[in-house]
Amino acid sequence: MKFLIILVIGLSVTSVFAQSEADSIEVYLIDAYVQPEPPQKFILSFFTSDIAKSVVLIDGRYSYPVSNEFTDMHKTQIDMVDMKFNEKIVPFVIITENENGKTFTSESFDFDLPFEPEIIGGSNIVQLCLFGGSIFLLPYPNYVIQNGQNYFSLTKEIPIISFRSSNLNYPAGFLSLEYSYIFDAETNNYLRAGYKKIFELQYLKYLSPGVTLYTNFLGNNGVGLELSAGLFTIVDTFTLYARYRYNLKPGDSSDNFHEMSLGLYSGFFSYYLK
Repeated sequence: MKFLIILVIGLSVTSVFAQSEADSIEVYLIDAYVQPEPPQKFILSFFTSDIAKSVVLIDGRYSYPVSNEFTDMHKTQIDMVDMKFNEKIVPFVIITENENGKTFTSESFDFDLPFEPEIIGGSNIVQLCLFGGSIFLLPYPNYVIQNGQNYFSLTKEIPIISFRSSNLNYPAGFLSLEYSYIFDAETNNYLRAGYKKIFELQYLKYLSPGVTLYTNFLGNNGVGLELSAGLFTIVDTFTLYARYRYNLKPGDSSDNFHEMSLGLYSGFFSYYLK
């Protein structure tokens, strides 16, 4: 009887440890340094406790793939020319993905720069913040076709909550609020709330289908169906996108209208959820 109890306990403990190991991938660094001679490259190699794909995120801003195929031995060389840092000690983490599609983030590592970083001065930081803030708050041009009439509009969309994805460049999707003002139209003000899904592509930054609920506060309430295409990035933070949206009011097609717009997407100010 004692033997059976010990055997059951042993099997339970083994099962718990096996489950724990299956639920994580450990990263073991081999090399992580910047070669001193030009052109400077970040030399990175490590192995993992299980086969995985991997990506390195440097200084929380620069994301590079390491292994695009499942392996337990990972290595890469990354050109440092376009990277700018404020400190000589640069942190990085490694994100791995197992065969089940589950992602894991390693502990924080760091490496030393063999040169003095181009530190942004205080005045430049203020200028950068002012530039980013002005871009973030800037409304975007919008072309509206409603009841056979053409209108110019300004709209501003703010991603409120974003959902993390394993690709790191963009979230899997986000919830947003948007305000639009249509000049010279019968009703000018529209408020929206919606969800946008993001699919990264090889030749475009992304495609993003979405759905929004809108109101003009005067009885015109409806649904907007849209598709956005991310075209290119600006200062590594904003993505210029083009969007088409069709707005329909259930039960009254006379209030349906089209929109075509250009805008800048950034999830920098969004609250991220896993």
